[in-house]
Amino acid sequence: MDMKTASALRRLRLISAPEAVSFLVLLVCSVLKRTTDFNAVPVMGAVHGLLFVLYVLFWADAWNRAKWPLGRAALYAALSVVPFGGFYADKMLRRESEDVVIAARARREDRAGRDDVVTG
Repeated sequence: MDMKTASALRRLRLISAPEAVSFLVLLVCSVLKRTTDFNAVPVMGAVHGLLFVLYVLFWADAWNRAKWPLGRAALYAALSVVPFGGFYADKMLRRESEDVVIAARARREDRAGRDDVVTG
């Protein structure tokens, strides 16, 4: 994996928490709509819809770049439709993107070390 993969994972991670928050706020708005005269569902529905579409686009890009197995890709997809799932996805993606960056740096240093041996 390379830095473009790390960037794709980071984008997905950055959208997962706001998407989860918007989902929870939409649920609260739905309850308030039925119990009071307050109706913010149209606005929150649009906000959540936009964030969800971004999550799906970033998820597809991350799946393509990270070459996830079907199970992991399905897990990240399922976390987007479960309350609080986006927070768990954020935690998992943080670890995964850090691992990708560390691996990319190690490969770069290894290449630089081999170049020094060849030219040295």
